[in-house]
Amino acid sequence: MTVRFTKMHGAGNDFVLIDDRAQTLPTDRAFLAALGARRTGIGCEGIILVQPSRTADFRMRFFNPDGGEAELCGNGARCVAAFARAIGAVTAPTMRFETQAGDVTAEIVDDETVKIGMPAPKDLRDDFVNSGVPHRIVPVADLAAADVAGEGRRIRFSDAFAPTGTNVDFVAYAPPHNAAVRTYERGVEAETGACGTGAVAVAVVGVAQHALAFPVRVATAEGYALVVDGVRTADGGFAGLTLTGPVKTVFEGEIDISTEEVRT
Repeated sequence: MTVRFTKMHGAGNDFVLIDDRAQTLPTDRAFLAALGARRTGIGCEGIILVQPSRTADFRMRFFNPDGGEAELCGNGARCVAAFARAIGAVTAPTMRFETQAGDVTAEIVDDETVKIGMPAPKDLRDDFVNSGVPHRIVPVADLAAADVAGEGRRIRFSDAFAPTGTNVDFVAYAPPHNAAVRTYERGVEAETGACGTGAVAVAVVGVAQHALAFPVRVATAEGYALVVDGVRTADGGFAGLTLTGPVKTVFEGEIDISTEEVRT
């Protein structure tokens, strides 16, 4: 069986997107890991399926390149909004779609910019927050010198975050409205080009603990900017969080899933 796919990136975070409204694509871990492999598959930091939903415009399923399913990916959610409109799953520039972290709203701002509404953060404590998925924030003075691979992996697999682990964001804060980040991503098990939930985590922790104020401009490792906006509530929580940034289609292709032969 031949399956068409679209390769996209959101602020340097790259994904394989597939129209699976017929729900015929295998979702076993080994198969998805083979698709995501850099050298022998399509290569990506996440595989995203558009499937039917009974409660929203569509359902987004997100898989890390190791084949494991995750609750949410911020940049992936921005890409899937543009993709869903391109394949006709939605026709309006605004939409609502289902994820494992709850429903997400999205707005196609223009051909290369998408804004999404993010779920309220949970478990905010000392330099940690769950912004859809867990993130440990590590403030640093010299971002270029940060040991993202080594220290990031140590924290990701540490007992403090067992058994599921955490993403790890190394952050240089520049109050009142700026931050730069490099992220070790759980499931990718390496530094990622950008991380949308990470940008939200950086902003939330920054506003709560590091003298930032909304809107927060977060510079990614690939040199793009993600803007996080929202409101700090009277009880110290957060509401109305949004994530805005660039999306781009890189190429389209097809893969014979019986042989995993990719054609572009």
